[in-house]
Amino acid sequence: PAVPNAAGDHAGPAESGQDPMASGPHPTTADGGPWYGPGTGEQQATGEIGASNAYEPETVAMPADPAVPAGEAERRNAERERAASAKPVLGRIIQVAIAVFFPVMLLAAAIRAVATPLFLWVEYNRPGFPADSFGFSTDDRITYGSYAVDYLLNFASPRYLGDLVTPDGDQLYLASEVSHMADVKTVLTIAFVTALAMALISIAGGIYLARRCPGGIRRALFAGAVATLALIAGMLVAAVLAWEEFFTMVHTIFFAQGNWTFRLDDTLIRLFPAQFWMDAGGAIAAIVLAVCVLVMVFTWPTKKRRERSRLAREESRRRYLESLEAL
Repeated sequence: PAVPNAAGDHAGPAESGQDPMASGPHPTTADGGPWYGPGTGEQQATGEIGASNAYEPETVAMPADPAVPAGEAERRNAERERAASAKPVLGRIIQVAIAVFFPVMLLAAAIRAVATPLFLWVEYNRPGFPADSFGFSTDDRITYGSYAVDYLLNFASPRYLGDLVTPDGDQLYLASEVSHMADVKTVLTIAFVTALAMALISIAGGIYLARRCPGGIRRALFAGAVATLALIAGMLVAAVLAWEEFFTMVHTIFFAQGNWTFRLDDTLIRLFPAQFWMDAGGAIAAIVLAVCVLVMVFTWPTKKRRERSRLAREESRRRYLESLEAL
């Protein structure tokens, strides 16, 4: 309450000695605002203080972090987005490599599956297989043929075949035949070692694709299966249309020295006639075809698989962004 002065009037808080900022109800002007608000004395007396002159607390702007330039955060975020959205070049290279390696690996595996004593037994005992006109029985063929196949797959020297003799004491394989088998062994060894190296590289690449390129393994295997089918189809057409020319071309490519021609009564021809190689080629083609069909069935780019790959890529992108944020 105001304190009356000597004239009987009521004195304001300043005249009465009270602190206007003390606790308790603050005096107000005619318009209901604080008596100490801005404006002239006349405006305060008449209550004509505009809304624009009403008291407003001062807002203090926080200073920018001098360590981070303006726009740097936006630039970093944009770079993270580009890095996460970009398809890694290494992933594409690995996918192409696996697709190219696939035919070589599959052909090597199919050849290894055919180069067994089991295939020899099935082949020599199947109906219609031509008999040896020079006296080898089925049992002789299985026995002598198994020696030849074993030599191609073991680490023995050419003596493994060169020291073999018939029951009559005659040398089973001529020197030219042993030399040719040594060349075949060299070619197969290089092929199997190359295929093994490709398989190891493909496994390592597959691990990378599984982590960084979801769906990359499926796409690489599908492309490899398609390429293999196209290659095998071309080879089959060439073999069916002109078997002799095809057989000669293959041997000329791998055995340029020309030691692959023999007489009809030589052991290699008696054990492995033309029919044997046609059947072996058919068996290899069947294995390759079956594997390619299975691979294509399990990697065909269906809508569900593409959607699953897309979700996996988004999840991988999210984790990659989180890893960038943690740096």
